[in-house]
Amino acid sequence: MAGRNGRTVRDLRRANRTAVLQRLYFDGPLSRFELGPATGLSSGSVSNVVADLVADGLVEEAGSVDSDGGRPRTLLRVAPGSGHMIGVDVGETRVRVELFDLTLTELARTERPLVPQHYDAAVVAGHIRDGIDEVLTAAGIAADRLLGVGIGVPGIVEHTSARGAVVHGQTIGWNAVPLEALLREGRRLPDPVPFFIDNGARTLGQAEMWFGGGRGARNAVVVLFGSGVGACIVTPEVEHGRAVEWGHLTVRVRGRRCRCGALGCLEAYAGAESLLERWREAGGQPPEGTDEETALTAMLAVGYPEAGAEPDPVALAVLEETAEYLGAGLSDLINLFQPERILIGGWAGLQLGPHILPAVRRHAVSYALRHPAEKVTVDLGRLGPDAVTVGAAILPLADFFARGGRRQEPTPEEPAPAWRAALEERALH
Repeated sequence: MAGRNGRTVRDLRRANRTAVLQRLYFDGPLSRFELGPATGLSSGSVSNVVADLVADGLVEEAGSVDSDGGRPRTLLRVAPGSGHMIGVDVGETRVRVELFDLTLTELARTERPLVPQHYDAAVVAGHIRDGIDEVLTAAGIAADRLLGVGIGVPGIVEHTSARGAVVHGQTIGWNAVPLEALLREGRRLPDPVPFFIDNGARTLGQAEMWFGGGRGARNAVVVLFGSGVGACIVTPEVEHGRAVEWGHLTVRVRGRRCRCGALGCLEAYAGAESLLERWREAGGQPPEGTDEETALTAMLAVGYPEAGAEPDPVALAVLEETAEYLGAGLSDLINLFQPERILIGGWAGLQLGPHILPAVRRHAVSYALRHPAEKVTVDLGRLGPDAVTVGAAILPLADFFARGGRRQEPTPEEPAPAWRAALEERALH
């Protein structure tokens, strides 16, 4: 039966379960007494919800604390083993798959390398399926205990009723790739286990907003800096946690050709792939036969050598120019969105950050409008190179919370709206 506001008793119970679960997850362990004011629920409602969650195996006791003159209060926490999620990072050099328990403790991981410039969608889908099997086997976890599989991908993700998630990844040659359909064709998971697919920069952003350097911020930009560059914008004025193709802003008219085919994109100057290419063109010599991460390490070693050694002028000049392009690119984000924080993540960003971050900050401020520039901080992300997989695992976790801790597969007509709403809500708290 629906009330005047259209909410049913079932809706109310789900919302109460969600409130208690989330409060215990982010702030627990807590007692029943503390959960009342923390959630805004009455003591009776808290007792009923906790009893349900304990009966479902989602909440467990975690010791006790003394109360003021009364009986000790039992502390409660979310039970780590009551659910599991898989996070997948489809990068441009490898596919990484990680298995987590409900508290996002990593239980197993595997990686599959990708050949540069060869991103066959069927091969990538096979890597994901094989990786899922491998981590489940390694941890001894049955597939039916999964809440879902979250996947971060490069490019724009469109959710359709007919084919599920479709990926438009122009820089890797993916034109409307029905990734979700490909995964379901060879699906080895039980039917109730859903896939949640989104842009990798957005999953990185959600990880940093929930658990990293973005916690507590209402306005933030999280930058994914790898072979290419992207960003996730979290502001009240823009859709919360929206991925933007920041790497394809034009920073130089009639400039270098980008992987997307356009001229003068930021990615053509600041992405790791283009950075190494510019080093070669200037006379640098990356180690032969190495991947991008190893080549960038070698470049940093000669550009910023140990104390007492002379830096290689070619490598140093390219790195300093890259810092200026990044700073100029960040200034656009500062002027457009006026964030209070900018966080730089991704494997290349974390490698470069300790060396070029001061210069990036300086250039960002110099190119931006003074008022928003005075209010922003620019730092490295706090979650390390695994942040995209953590953020991907958050997608099924957020859906689980939004459903009050109950499992349910999204229907084709309703492609996981619950997890989008949960992410947006969490981004503001």
